[in-house]
Amino acid sequence: MVSREQLIAFMRQKAFRPMEAAEIMAALGVPRADEAPFHALLNELETEGTIVRTRHGRYGIPERMNLVVGTFHGHERGFGFVVPLQPGAEHIFIAPDAMGGALHGDRVVARKSGRPVGGRSLEGEVIRVLARANQRIVGTLDREGGLGFMVPDERRIPYAVVVPAGALGGARSGDKVVVEITRWPEPRRAPEGRVVERLGRDGAPGVDILAVMYRYGLPTRFPEEVERQAEGVPLEVLPEDLEGRLDLRDRLVVTIDGEDARDLDDAVSLETVDGPDGARWRLGVHIADVAHYVPEGSALDREARERGTSVYLVDRVVPMLPPRLSNGICSLNPGADRLTLSVFMDFDARGRRMRYEFAASVIRSRARLTYTAVWRSLAGDGARPLDASLPAVVMAASPEEEAALPGVLAEMKKLASVLRERRMRRGSIALDLPEPKVILDASGRPLEVKRAERNLAHDLIEEFMLAANETVAAHCARRQIPCLYRIHEEPEAEKVEGLAETLHNLGIPFRAGKRRPRDFQAALEAARGRPEE
Repeated sequence: MVSREQLIAFMRQKAFRPMEAAEIMAALGVPRADEAPFHALLNELETEGTIVRTRHGRYGIPERMNLVVGTFHGHERGFGFVVPLQPGAEHIFIAPDAMGGALHGDRVVARKSGRPVGGRSLEGEVIRVLARANQRIVGTLDREGGLGFMVPDERRIPYAVVVPAGALGGARSGDKVVVEITRWPEPRRAPEGRVVERLGRDGAPGVDILAVMYRYGLPTRFPEEVERQAEGVPLEVLPEDLEGRLDLRDRLVVTIDGEDARDLDDAVSLETVDGPDGARWRLGVHIADVAHYVPEGSALDREARERGTSVYLVDRVVPMLPPRLSNGICSLNPGADRLTLSVFMDFDARGRRMRYEFAASVIRSRARLTYTAVWRSLAGDGARPLDASLPAVVMAASPEEEAALPGVLAEMKKLASVLRERRMRRGSIALDLPEPKVILDASGRPLEVKRAERNLAHDLIEEFMLAANETVAAHCARRQIPCLYRIHEEPEAEKVEGLAETLHNLGIPFRAGKRRPRDFQAALEAARGRPEE
């Protein structure tokens, strides 16, 4: 059986011309016994957009056929663009009468038709939809006579979906509904669908959040198989779980999170130790060992991979794992034994990491602290006693540990300051962007949008988590261990030049040539305190 790499390489040859499947099989010497898997390979490559099949049943490479495969991005004014899958390729403008039934988010094939006289965008038309992005659409229903018309919440879908009388599912005008598309749009014909779920009256408390969840495909419940497996997870650490783990239950370990945090997945500790060159800080960062309770390939694992992350909405969390794990045995709750993965880092007075150590561990958090509680303790010089009466602060420490905690937090403040200063000297970019916080009333209606407060306690935890991430990344890099990580790509030269011109006009010095992080940092510093900041 020919591989996908061999097939693609054959079709990319300069002398290749579009061929029927049988011709390609003959040219590659594919035996007739492999005809079915070969056709399956062709279909797979066609669906993903690597190859294209013409109306006459011939296969070819899209860029050699004046075609582009990409994602259709609709615009609320009726037109759209095809964003090519090929990185760096120019977007294709699609006029309203050239959309070929495509909806926002669909993967499509477009034919380039050239550039209009004096126009800036390359134009084209959608000739085929390869994969639909919106099998179900959320919107508000309007009934006229026996028919229904659903206006999508997604304004980049320019059609009202027609809902026949027998497909309304009892929904009334003004209901927020989920409609499943039963007939896709065609030239001069709107799409049709049927109501599969009624979310409630448009504008009723909580209905808007449900609509957001359905619009973005966020799950509203866990599959039964996942729930059954979660029920089998113990509610507390078992004696056999401790085998081979470093016991840190006698250490002063705390969590520091926001008041409204539902799951506590990281904790910190700090000690002063002797080193060959004097006293050192030994920072411990302890992460919940979720993998201990989620076997690879299990229903829990498959569901977590599908969800990818927890999603935080205004009034709720859509968790990656069932609450029995995320808020229970995998949450580092105060006073409870919890399994963790720890990294210990020794820093000298200049913030240089001198040594590090990893360990599978078990901890018992002494306190569930909040950013507000830590900030109040550390505001000004020295450290005040912690206010245990603040919302969400839970103490599980002995009187001696509680008395020692402000001093430990003061040392954490010093270390965080040293680490931040060192990071800034390396050219790190600090973007202080405002984060919105929506205040709701008891029924879920928004009252106001405030700027989320950020203080030195946030910076403290950020520095410690960055230090842990850098330590793990450096370890993996040195040992050539494959590792998934995230980067910020270099900005495009054209955008940097535009920024340089703007900054020049504002009288802010900026070196656009090398595009080093410290050059952006210098521009931010030059703007600090000015209206342009």
